[in-house]
Order: sequence, then C-alpha cells, then structure tokens
Amino acid sequence: MSNVVDARGLSCPQPVLITMDEIKKMSKGEMEILVDTNTSRENVSRAALSQGWTVKNVAEDGEGYRVTISRD
Repeated sequence: MSNVVDARGLSCPQPVLITMDEIKKMSKGEMEILVDTNTSRENVSRAALSQGWTVKNVAEDGEGYRVTISRD
C-alpha cells in the first residue's frame, strides 16, 4: 500500500515541503500526493523528479489532482 499525502487546501510551497519531508522518510516505494491546484501539481511533480522519483500518474481527483510517484 502506498503512502498518501493530503496537501489539498495548502498553497505553495507547503505541498512541496510536505512531499519532500515524506520523500526523505522513504528510500523507495510509492506515494500519492493530493493537491488542488495546477501549480501545486506541477511543483510537486518537479520536486519528486529532482529527488530521483518517477511520476507514475497524474489524475484528476474530484476538484484536484492525485499525483502518484514511485522509486524502486
């Protein structure tokens, strides 16, 4: 099962900072980040990529997005 980070309702840079904190706790695995703005979606995806994680999927989720990242 993947970790879920709920960053909905937060403005940047908070979603990125929360995601980075979770990335630091995990050396590998899968994580889902819930955000509700285009800016947060893009910034979280870029931050994950910069740390060697893969963006597996970005899907609309209600009024926001579900960003799925992974690292083997």
